[in-house]
Formats: sequence, C-alpha cells, structure tokens
Amino acid sequence: MITSPRKTHSLPQTEEFLLSRQSNNYSQETIYNYEQDLMVFEGFLNDLGRDFKSLKKPDLELFKAYLNSIDRKTASGATPHKKLASFSINRVLSTLRTYLRFLIEMDQKPSILPENIKLVRTEKKHPKVAEMNQLIKLIEAPTTLEKDKKIAKRNRAMLEVLFSTGMRISELTKLNKAQVGTDGKIFIMGKGKKERFVYLTDRAYNFLKEYLATRQDNLPAMFIPYRGRNSEKKNKYISTNYFQEKIKKYREILGINVPISAHSLRHGFATYLAESGANPAAIQVLLGHESLVTTTRYVHASDKYAQDTHKKFHPLKK
Repeated sequence: MITSPRKTHSLPQTEEFLLSRQSNNYSQETIYNYEQDLMVFEGFLNDLGRDFKSLKKPDLELFKAYLNSIDRKTASGATPHKKLASFSINRVLSTLRTYLRFLIEMDQKPSILPENIKLVRTEKKHPKVAEMNQLIKLIEAPTTLEKDKKIAKRNRAMLEVLFSTGMRISELTKLNKAQVGTDGKIFIMGKGKKERFVYLTDRAYNFLKEYLATRQDNLPAMFIPYRGRNSEKKNKYISTNYFQEKIKKYREILGINVPISAHSLRHGFATYLAESGANPAAIQVLLGHESLVTTTRYVHASDKYAQDTHKKFHPLKK
C-alpha cells in the first residue's frame, strides 16, 4: 500500500515524485533520502529568496557552494557547522537530477535541465582495513563483554554471520530464519531488489545454531531485540543503529584504533578473500555489486595485497 509523504513541499509535484518512487518499488530508505535531499534544496531556495521557476544555471553553482558550506542547513533546518563529504553532496545533486527528469516526464518545463547539474569531484581516500587479528577480537567480543548470555549469543552470531557472508548490515538485520538453508546457504534480496546467495562458514553456522537454541518463539526474524521499543512488536527486527553502536562499543573497549563498523566487516570479508586468491568476479557476486569496478575498490584496499603483488610480479625483483 502506498503511503502519503509526510510533508507539504513547496517544490512542484514533489509528492507525486515521491509516490512514483514508491510505486516503482524503491526502498523506504531511498525514498526517505530523496525527500530529505529535496528539503535541503527547498531550504536553499528559501535562503536565496528565489522561486523554483526562476532558477538559472549559475544558481546551481551557488547550491554546490551552499552544500559545501558549514553554514548550510539540514532538512530539519538545523545548522550542523561541518562540511558535507563530496559523496554526500553528489547524492543530493543526483536526487535533484532525478527529480528534474521526473518533472520533464510529467510534461513540466523546469528552468534548469538535469544535464545542467554537474557532480563535484570526490576525495580519493586510502581505505583502511583492520588487521585480521583485530577483526577476530571484535567478532568474539560479545562472548566476554556481554553479561546477558542471550544477548552475547545473538550479537556473536550476528558478527559471525556478517563476516562469514559479507552481507550488508541492512540485509543482516532484516534476515528471516526461512532464508537460511540447512546447508548454510542464504537467499538475499539485496540492494536494488537484486537477488543473490551468500554462504555461511561452518564456524558461523555453528554460532547461529547456538543462538537459535536460546529462542523459544515462532517469530520469523532471525535476530530479534530483547529490550526497547522494537521488542514489543510482533514482527520485530533488531535495529541497525543498535548493532552499529554495539560494534563501536566493542571496538573502544578492545582499544582497536582503526575505525570498524558493520561495513568494515563487509570490507574486510572482500579484502581478505582477495588476499587469499579469490577471483574478483566471484567476490562481486557474493557482495551483490552491480559493477566489478565497485568490487575492485575492496580488492585493492589491502596494503598487504599490493605488497605481495609487487614482490611476486616485479620484473627486477632479484
């Protein structure tokens, strides 16, 4: 069932745009991001004192400068006093492009065209992957750091499954018991409604079975909350925010100085598979990437992988 957008917007046909995303089976998270991005653009227009219909090409450069400013406003009207990353700026610009295309499809005539919007250059950051021994310590942390044994077994199973499969945190938290086969094969409906299989190691499967042995319910969700607001819901799933905060807490207690998140475990999964000689095309399938280019960012992230390649293939190595 299509739900109505939460807010009345000043931009033309915004509600219709958001509803069209819903009817085309976009995820709720994506639709929410579209709405937030357009609200940021609305805030810019209000600050500029400009009507949408009277926008000119130079205003797009002003909008980029606005997004890059520490005085910009969020969708809620707050001033964060920190700069947006280039990737976040490009997401907002991409949303505006998509919105303008929609207006054209609806026979509207915006004063600026989608092709007028040029993305900004992105930073080239050197990705950091935690050492394998650090990842192992993190994965094993719930067993010793959690006082409640049920929470310890659940969180340990979540970390084991995450690193075993390389799935996204959103895929992990929304996992249902029926998706996991007795052979450790897991069916995933991933980003962009793409279907794929991921696989549990024997180790991860054993920890998952230990956790499920503590459950005395018939709920479909694989990982359920024991406390908080979600624990009262019939079809309850553990929240991504809770799990991310737990990972952060474990890292801090363990004194691991490399930032580690749920995505870092996915990153480490791909990197260490590559270091062990796995085919990048196979890693692409396991991660559910549309493009091999995306996968190679993970594969080439390891300094050890680059060092070993240099030693093995350099023509003057001896």
